[in-house]
Amino acid sequence: MAEQLIRNEQVAGSIPVTSSKKYTCKGMVIMAKKQFKSESKRLLDLMINSIYTNKEIFLRELISNCSDAIDKLCFISLTDDKVGLSREDFKINLTVDKDNRIIKIEDNGIGMDKEDLDKNLGTIASSGSYRFKQEIEKTDDVDIIGQFGVGFYSAFMVADKVEVYTKKYGADTGYIWTSSGADGYTIKEAEKERVGSVVTLHIKEDTETENYSEFLEQYKISELVKKYSDYIRYPIIMDMTHSKVKEGTEDSEKPEYESVTEAETLNSMVPIWQRQKKDVTDEEYEKFYRDKFMAFDKPAKIITTSVEGVVTYKALLFIPSKAPYDYYTKDYKKGLQLYSSGVLIMENCEELLPEHFRFVKGVVDSQDFSLNISREVLQHDHQLKTVAQTLEKKIKNELASLLKKDRDAYESFYAEFGRQLKYGVVSDYGMHKDKLKDLLMFYSSNSDKLTTLQEYVDRMPEEQKYIYFATGENVTAISKLPQTELVQSKGYEILYCTQDVDEFTLQSLMNYNEKQFKSVDSDDLGIEDTSSEDNTDSNDEVTKFVKEALGDKVSEVIASKKLVSHPVCMTAKGGISFEMEKYFASVQPDSGMKAQRCLELNMNHSAVKALQDLIGKDDEKAKKYAEILYNQSLLIAGLQIDDPSGYADLVCSLMD
Repeated sequence: MAEQLIRNEQVAGSIPVTSSKKYTCKGMVIMAKKQFKSESKRLLDLMINSIYTNKEIFLRELISNCSDAIDKLCFISLTDDKVGLSREDFKINLTVDKDNRIIKIEDNGIGMDKEDLDKNLGTIASSGSYRFKQEIEKTDDVDIIGQFGVGFYSAFMVADKVEVYTKKYGADTGYIWTSSGADGYTIKEAEKERVGSVVTLHIKEDTETENYSEFLEQYKISELVKKYSDYIRYPIIMDMTHSKVKEGTEDSEKPEYESVTEAETLNSMVPIWQRQKKDVTDEEYEKFYRDKFMAFDKPAKIITTSVEGVVTYKALLFIPSKAPYDYYTKDYKKGLQLYSSGVLIMENCEELLPEHFRFVKGVVDSQDFSLNISREVLQHDHQLKTVAQTLEKKIKNELASLLKKDRDAYESFYAEFGRQLKYGVVSDYGMHKDKLKDLLMFYSSNSDKLTTLQEYVDRMPEEQKYIYFATGENVTAISKLPQTELVQSKGYEILYCTQDVDEFTLQSLMNYNEKQFKSVDSDDLGIEDTSSEDNTDSNDEVTKFVKEALGDKVSEVIASKKLVSHPVCMTAKGGISFEMEKYFASVQPDSGMKAQRCLELNMNHSAVKALQDLIGKDDEKAKKYAEILYNQSLLIAGLQIDDPSGYADLVCSLMD
C-alpha cells in the first residue's frame, strides 16, 4: 500500500493543498488555516503510522534536513560574499526543555520563505532538496543528504504540534509554519533576525504503550545523534548539564556539588572511512571496530575500499578473529551498516553480505543509493546487488591473501568461522562452491596441521586417483578406523571430516582440480589389495551365515577389500553416511533418516576364521561370534549398540 501511494520524488508529482485567502490583522499578514486534501491526509497518516518502523528516527530526519539547508547556503557562500559565514560558522543546535516537553532543532542554513513552506511542508512528497540537487548536480562540492519535506513529517510520530520558525537568505521577512498533523497548517509572518530555521516539537504525553518522555532526556538525544547522525558534516551542539564538585570544596570530607551547563558537540563529523588510509592508525581502526560493533577481539583483517562506477561508495570492513557468543544462533544479526552520505540508514543491511560471509562487520557509505521517502528501505535493489557482488569478491580475495601471507592468523580465523564457509559451499545447491573451495581447510592423516585442498592435491602421488576422506567425531577416532588401513598402507593421505557439515561439503564440491572425492567406506577405492586371498566359495558361506544370523540388523554382509589388520568394520550403503544419520538424528529426530548398514569382514583375520570353523559344527556359538563382530563394528563406527547389557553378557558367556 505504501509503495503504491508514495513513490520516490524523482518520479512522483506534488500533492497540492487547497487554496486559501489572506487576512490582515494588526499590520501582520496571516494565512488562514490550510486544509490538506483528503489524499494528503491519508498519506500523512500512513507516513506517521506505517512507513516509519522506528519512532526514534525523527531526530535523524530533522537533523538531516538541517544539514541540507546548511549545504545550500554553504554552496551559495562560495560565490556570494554577502552570506558572511565561513565553513566553520555553520552548525546545528539542539535544545531540550523537559518541563515544557519541547525539543528545538535549529540551523543557520538557507531558511525558507512562504512559498518554500507551502511547497516543502504544505505539500507532501515535494522535495526542495531534490530540485536543488538537480540544479547543481554537476558540482562535486555539495552533497544533499535528504529530500526535505518528506522525512520532516516523521516529527509527528513523537510530537502533537510542530512549529517551524524560519527566514530565508536574502529575504526581509520571516515566517512561522504551525501544524498539529493531518488537520492542516497555518503560515504567518514573523520577525526573525538571522536566516535559518528553528523546528520546535511539542512532545506528546506518554500513554500506556508509548514512552515519549524518553526523548526529553539529554542522554537519549545524545545517544540518537551518535547512532544516526554522528557523521553529519556540521557540528551538532547541545547544552549538557553535568554535576561537578563546587570550587573550594574539593579537599573537604564532604565536597559540595553543583550543576553546570556546557555546550557540547555531540557528533564526530568526519567518518573514519572517509579519511585516507595512510592517515588512520591500526589502533584507530581497532577502536572503531570495538566501539561500533561492541566487539572484544582484534580484527583478523581490516578492509578499506573505495569504488567509483555504476555505484560509487566507500566501505570499511572487519573480519573478526573471534565469533560472537551468539554467532551460530538465530539471534545473531548479519549485515553491514548502511550510510547515505554519513547518515545511518540501516543498522543491519543483510543484502550487502552473502550468507557465507555473514561474520563480516563494517559500514558502506554511498550517495548513490535510491532511498524511498522513509530512508529506511532502498527503492532499487540493483544498486545493493552491485555493491554486494563487489564486496563479496573483495572479502574473498582478502581471505585468500590472509591464508597465503599469515597462515597462523588464517587458521585462528578458520577455527571460528570455517564451519560458516562450509555451509556456504553446501547452501543454494552448491552455487557458491567455486568461490569458497580454496578457502577450505581440513585435518588430515598427513600432519597435525590443517591443510587446504590445493595442498593435498599437490602432495598426491602420481598414481593416486582420488582425494580420500573419512568421517568421525574427532581426528583420533578417525585415524583408528579400520577402513582407513588400506588407503594409508599405500601412503595416500586422508582428509579427516570431523564436523557435521564436512561430508556434505565434499559431496557438494564433487571434485577438486578434476580429482574426485572418495570416502574410505566406498566399495571401490581404486586400489588393488594383493594381500587378500581369493576364496570365493568359503567367503560366500561365511557372509551368508552371518547375514542370516543378524537378520534385518544389516542390509548386507561382504568380504572386505579394505581391511588389513582389523577383523570387521561397518560401512554405509546408499546416499546416507553414518555421520549424516547422526546429524539428521540431532536436528530432525523424527525424520527416520538411516544409513544402510553393511558389515565388512576381514576373511584373513583369525577372529573371522574362528567363526568360519564353527559353521556347521557349532552354529549357536558361531551366531554369538557374529553378534560380537556386529557390535564391535558399531562401536568402531561410533554408533549406538542396541543392547549394551546383552552385549556384555554375551562376551562374558564366551569367556566362560
